[in-house]
Amino acid sequence: MDFALTDEQKEVAALATKIFTDHDASNARDTTALWSTLAGAGLLGVAVREDVGGAGHGLLEHCALLTAVGAAAAPVPLWAVATAALAIDHAGTPAQRAILKDVLRGTRLVTVALHEPDGSDPFAPLTIARAGRLTGVKTCVPAAGRAARIVVTAVGESGQPALFLIDPASSGVRIEPQVATTGEPQGELVLDGAAAEPLGDAETFGWLLDRATVGLCALELGLVEKVLRMTATYTTQRTQFDRPIATFQAVSQRAADAYVDVETIRLTLWEATWRLAQGLPAARELAVAKIFAAEAGQRVTYAAQHLHGGIGFDLGYPLARYYPLSKWIELTLGGASAHVARLGALLAAG
Repeated sequence: MDFALTDEQKEVAALATKIFTDHDASNARDTTALWSTLAGAGLLGVAVREDVGGAGHGLLEHCALLTAVGAAAAPVPLWAVATAALAIDHAGTPAQRAILKDVLRGTRLVTVALHEPDGSDPFAPLTIARAGRLTGVKTCVPAAGRAARIVVTAVGESGQPALFLIDPASSGVRIEPQVATTGEPQGELVLDGAAAEPLGDAETFGWLLDRATVGLCALELGLVEKVLRMTATYTTQRTQFDRPIATFQAVSQRAADAYVDVETIRLTLWEATWRLAQGLPAARELAVAKIFAAEAGQRVTYAAQHLHGGIGFDLGYPLARYYPLSKWIELTLGGASAHVARLGALLAAG
């Protein structure tokens, strides 16, 4: 396979990068205008089909966009909204897909509810579906309080995991506000016999989680690339004993290790993404990509904090946004140990 991005994929990332850069330069705290700008640029539905207003691109373009989101540490729920939109576009009925027109215009939101609050495996949900109604609790649901529809993972009546679509304004649904370590508003979704529409079977459930996982890895790649560049800039400008600290052996070795980790995240991400995009088996590659996004990503961000010294912990300095986001990515859909276990099971099964 060719790991180089196509011109189209580069253009998607470059457009998003420009929008995020302009927003940062404006010092605007309200992200409403940012979201509208992303919608106007056609970036909310990069991989959604054109008949509902999407750009009709593929998974590679989708992940190229998410690398730009990670690089900017952008305070928008684009990963969750885009992941939910992909699922609805892929498996939804015409009536379910119709909501995507408003989502891609930026006037409504959809999101995903993937985690139970007890830390259980998101690939084995505990929420139960019976007679078209859901009972259970989901935690850390991005933008839950603003979503018009939520894609929920649950165990269907067949005993297999599946996807369901709920209206959070309907009876039997309660949302308790939560705030992530990144400062992002999230919510605990309490379902007590909530009406739910089937969205997909066990195959669609796996399809969604594969794309949610690779999207997280794409966020992490963009994040660590930016953090490494910030560290290189800082260590070449910061002097000690009349020399840039980048010339000190311990600093240069730490930065070199971070560079190797970034390249490992890059290669494992694009291999997994390419295989998914080609319709090839990718379970092992996805597990490996998430392992490196979690472990290597933590090493890179920790090294960046260390090499920046005290200024790296100043909340007014840009680096402060990146460590909490990297930790959120690391733990969402399971940390490294969970995916090491998943990879071991896949290898044992042959």
